[in-house]
Amino acid sequence: MNDNNRKGGPYKSRKGMVCGVCAGLAEHFGIASFWLRIGVVILFLATGLWPTLILYFVAAMIMKPKPVQPLRSSEEENFYDAYVRSPKYTIHQIHEKFINLDRRIQRMEDTVTARGYDWERRFNA
Repeated sequence: MNDNNRKGGPYKSRKGMVCGVCAGLAEHFGIASFWLRIGVVILFLATGLWPTLILYFVAAMIMKPKPVQPLRSSEEENFYDAYVRSPKYTIHQIHEKFINLDRRIQRMEDTVTARGYDWERRFNA
């Protein structure tokens, strides 16, 4: 079983047949997706179409898609969770960080390229 799946819970597989729920759950629990799909068919035969469909699509809405690359740290996992929940907000946060970083770099450039900086550096040397 993959540690990334243990940390973040089951993810929807990107290689699934319909929504990736069965493949993702099978991957998480370390069983063949064939057997999980057989279980879903048995559930369908026992309960009918609507309960099975409702359960399947609720699981599809709750489960997050599997990350494209493995998550290596809790920081990456937190970022991925935030992005999956609210991509626009996460992109906005990243944009704000880059704007603040750009402002800091501009201030450093202004300080280093100012006339007084060269004189002060020579005086301190």
